[in-house]
Amino acid sequence: MSVHFDSYTEARAHLKDLLDAATRGRVATIRRDGDRVTLVDAERLRYYLSRVVPYRAEVVAEDGGWSVFIPGVPVSADASTFDGAIEEMVRALREYAEDWEDHLLDAANHQENWGLVQLIALSDDEQLAAWVRGEAR
Repeated sequence: MSVHFDSYTEARAHLKDLLDAATRGRVATIRRDGDRVTLVDAERLRYYLSRVVPYRAEVVAEDGGWSVFIPGVPVSADASTFDGAIEEMVRALREYAEDWEDHLLDAANHQENWGLVQLIALSDDEQLAAWVRGEAR
């Protein structure tokens, strides 16, 4: 069943119930100062985001090397090999996520990248590389 708590104090007293519900994929919410937040199992959220984040990396062979970019996101990478370009893109995505957390999250042209940043943060390098390659993981 879903669990809902109307205060931080109440949620803290029932933390095990919140964690158990989230781990099982059930709805688990907490109200605080008029805001409602939800607790979600990280792997479930990463899996979901990897399928619904609207950005798709494009990989292009050019000038004896490879370039990777995501239309609409100021992130790109180049390398002499396909795998090298993917590795560079993973690094570039991690740098973008750091910049987003630091100062871009309130910028009008970056606010909608929340899902991408969450996906980056919740993925290890192998998972992120698979997402860049368009592989379902």
